[in-house]
Amino acid sequence: MQWFEVLDGLLGPYWKAVGLAFNCTFLLFGTVIQLIACASNIYYINDKLDKRTWTYIFGACCAATVFIPSFHNYRIWSFLGLGMTTYTAWYLTIASLIHGQVEGVTHQGPTKLVLYFTGATNILYTFGGHAVTVEIMHAMWKPQKFKYIYLLATLYVFTLTIPSATVVYWAFGDQLLDHSNAFSLLPRSMWRDAAVVLMLIHQFITFGFACTPLYFVWEKVVGIHDTKSICLRAACRLPVVIPIWFLAIIFPFFGPINSAVGSLLVSFTVYIIPALAHMLTYKSASARQNAAEKPPFFLPSWTAVYAVNAFIVIWVFIVGFGLGGWASMTNFIKQVDTFGLFAKCYQCPPTPSSKHH
Repeated sequence: MQWFEVLDGLLGPYWKAVGLAFNCTFLLFGTVIQLIACASNIYYINDKLDKRTWTYIFGACCAATVFIPSFHNYRIWSFLGLGMTTYTAWYLTIASLIHGQVEGVTHQGPTKLVLYFTGATNILYTFGGHAVTVEIMHAMWKPQKFKYIYLLATLYVFTLTIPSATVVYWAFGDQLLDHSNAFSLLPRSMWRDAAVVLMLIHQFITFGFACTPLYFVWEKVVGIHDTKSICLRAACRLPVVIPIWFLAIIFPFFGPINSAVGSLLVSFTVYIIPALAHMLTYKSASARQNAAEKPPFFLPSWTAVYAVNAFIVIWVFIVGFGLGGWASMTNFIKQVDTFGLFAKCYQCPPTPSSKHH
């Protein structure tokens, strides 16, 4: 969350306000997504309760994060979380390979523009949102090495996302269009249950990760950020958790919310604002001369750096925010029309009684 402080120091208060607004909204919906994902995953272990009821239960569990004071308390958990996502990604890859292709599998790819641009924003989100190494810099003894660590973290994310996405799509094809949660396609086994449980723990940790900065901002707004009383801070943090819980119950659409967040928020927080800020910071010759970080060896001139930044800003704005925003909102509205708000069980298999009706 120091990101907008940097914008403030370099470019002034307006940039700080814009950075803060986008980042807080991104984190807010990030936590909503984690809560929906918790309910969606547990349903595939215990379907005696519908997904909406599970969202009530997990909302109450996640509300317990109001008692966790700061990021330092998450350090060991973030490390364990990495192990959990690694297991799940490779479980999905190996289980899909063993399962093989389903009968009559089709791989049409995007047949409509809406699907094409929804896919594009999902890719922007995966490689922008999921490589946000929240507090690596905060925890590092030598923050100047951050760029190398960040690059390694992003490459590691590729090893988790690309093999699993490719193999699951190879095995199940277009079925994934109406199964946002890949767990619903794989047969139940001890391995799958383990993956679901590990994902649940990981999502709970991620909820705390994404919500903690919101708590800090809210504490500053209400003026209690200096207090030592954990109970007072926890009570003041509840107005942050309750709307998140409510949003997850109103809009339980896991995939469509992912693409909407990718196109409308991640496009700015991860791509457009940092690239634009970099261009404006180094527009004068003296700023370029005194830059602490010179252009990298593979882009030896400032002109090349400017060209890359300009390309990122324009391309992400048009494809990610413009067309992607249109596609993801169209998709989102379609889900609301199909399932309604407060959907009881989004994308659940029909039960014998509902088939009968």
